[in-house]
Amino acid sequence: MTLVILAAGLGSRYGGLKQLDIIGEFNETIIDFSLFDAIDAGFKNVVFIVREQILNQVKEFYLSKLEGKINVTFVCQEVTKIPNNFKPNSRVKPWGTAHALLMAKGVVKTNFCVINADDFYGKDAFLQMINFLKGTKKNTFNYAMIGYLVKNTLSKKGTVSRGECTKNKDNYLKKIIERTDIFAKNNNIYYTENNLEIQLKENTIASMNFWGFTTTIFSEIEKQFQEFLSKNYKEQKKEFYLPLVINNLITTKKATVKILETESNWMGVTYIEDKKTVVNNIKKLKENNIYPTKLWD
Repeated sequence: MTLVILAAGLGSRYGGLKQLDIIGEFNETIIDFSLFDAIDAGFKNVVFIVREQILNQVKEFYLSKLEGKINVTFVCQEVTKIPNNFKPNSRVKPWGTAHALLMAKGVVKTNFCVINADDFYGKDAFLQMINFLKGTKKNTFNYAMIGYLVKNTLSKKGTVSRGECTKNKDNYLKKIIERTDIFAKNNNIYYTENNLEIQLKENTIASMNFWGFTTTIFSEIEKQFQEFLSKNYKEQKKEFYLPLVINNLITTKKATVKILETESNWMGVTYIEDKKTVVNNIKKLKENNIYPTKLWD
């Protein structure tokens, strides 16, 4: 099984490279904890999707500590990696999470999961996901998603982007919509759309971009990216999100997505002010022997 890490983000709200930001006392990042949990769960391969300008930094930081523990591959996401009929293009901002994942086409050969570089998902999430992937036949369109309660995924320091999920009685995803401005106010949760504040129920399931796929997803992303570009290739900011691809596949009944609800505590660093909370929580997890004092020998 393969773990794919989306690590090409610019960290514009954070103000720095979250991929390399230290949160543990032994030079550990959030990615280190995800890798530790993934290896522990039984993942054998990891693919880092990064930007070319940080490739050497990321290699230098992670390769030596992972040697002998998991097979490592690096691929680059660049804005220029688009179909020839949409070139030349003046875009500077990355095209989004679905485009990033498309960079791993041809590299990933097994059932796999994909995660964000800046989210801490917890051990249970990786165990649930690998069990799903092991039980899923290759070449099917049976996918999965780790689901968190939206109330447990907010930042006290500003708005966050989450995939708002609607499920059916059998715990399959019915609909997912990317909400880019979610926040808490007066003990309620809201998102902003067209300058209106719309309330979300606190038990709404949120996607934190932890997905389980077979390799069938790549051709679907490719098709939808062509459609996206035909409408948006001159746009400088509009993004091609993974939830957009998933939503199209489930509404057309091309794929199913099982929601795996986890008791794991999510943590993340959307803003630099979030870092202190994450550092303190990591320290507590080590004190409670959830993780060794030093992750890597």
